[in-house]
Amino acid sequence: MPVETSLVRAAVIGTGGIVTGSHLPALRAHADRVRLVAAVDVDERRLAVFRDQAGEHVAGYHDTARMLAAERPDLVLIGTPPSLHTEQVCSALEAGAWVLCEKPLCLSLAEYDEIAAAEQRCGEKYSGAGGGRHGGGPGGPYASVVFQHRYGSGAVHARELLAAGELGRPLVAHCQTTWYRDAAYYGVAWRGRWSTEGGGPTMGHGIHQMDLLLHLLGDWSEVRAMAGRLVHAVESEDVSTALVRFESGAMATVVNSVLSPDEVSRLRIDCADATVELTHLYGHRNDDWTYTPAPHVDDRGPRTTRWRTPAADVPSSHAAQLGDFLDAREKGVRPPGSGQDARRTLEFAAAVYKSAFTGRPVGAGEITPGDPYYRAMHGNHPDWAPKERTEQ
Repeated sequence: MPVETSLVRAAVIGTGGIVTGSHLPALRAHADRVRLVAAVDVDERRLAVFRDQAGEHVAGYHDTARMLAAERPDLVLIGTPPSLHTEQVCSALEAGAWVLCEKPLCLSLAEYDEIAAAEQRCGEKYSGAGGGRHGGGPGGPYASVVFQHRYGSGAVHARELLAAGELGRPLVAHCQTTWYRDAAYYGVAWRGRWSTEGGGPTMGHGIHQMDLLLHLLGDWSEVRAMAGRLVHAVESEDVSTALVRFESGAMATVVNSVLSPDEVSRLRIDCADATVELTHLYGHRNDDWTYTPAPHVDDRGPRTTRWRTPAADVPSSHAAQLGDFLDAREKGVRPPGSGQDARRTLEFAAAVYKSAFTGRPVGAGEITPGDPYYRAMHGNHPDWAPKERTEQ
């Protein structure tokens, strides 16, 4: 049953840079559909600064449970460190709120399945009310992860072309997230630690481009990977590489790095009739996408004109994803970037780690509850797990 289309009451948990710089502008971009009513942060000064920016109507809280009980928001946006996500997501679902959470949604496949169980439980809990403002039952509540690179007109257009076979069969791909982070970046206590960040650039940086790769090419079947800790004195990796085979037969290379002075995010897919390439850093517009016809394709024909002319130029952004999320909520349907769709990306990251640390290929569906990589991305590997775990 579709939920009501009155103004959605939203709350944010965490008021740091990602919420202030991305979620708050997204909420403002959809001010005709959603109203921010509350914010939660354990840091009183940071919360006060955020409320000054957001407006006097935003109530401040230092405790998530108290906020959920007092405000009963329809939507909760989460921008806290990753180790806090699962508990906060589940609490928001239990309160009947739909959730849009920063990546990674959680630290492991085990935690993801815990969130999925909470969705199921809360759907049954709220279905008796016939949906209502919380969108219970078949219409939610649901939890979705922020993968804003899927959104924007360039990505939407590329996916439509690939799905329709306009570019020919996908054959070879390259997915590159080569960024640079210095020692000061890892001076933040929760970064570089498995228990609080969940992993290095594979989980915290490259996951955006990897998600876009899977979004465009579909299900993967096999991963062979390597990882290294080459510069930074952290628990997790600072570089990873992978070879990937997709169910379609297409093959890809994936590189994730925080050691690269010349920073770039790049995605390239070579199809039978064309190459589509995206080059950007933290976000893209139509001009960041290029289409190169194969020699046998007319470069000036109507077919190639369609490739290069999306209907609009909408940049990838939190605002673009929030719009689609609100559309799904109004219809009472599962939002994009949730459920099995988002789990596939997390499973892919887990497979990269397992292959890199064990030195053997990993197949899709292999990491099940009895597998050590199901509960932690380091798989309790003696060379990679935190020392306190290996000494037990």
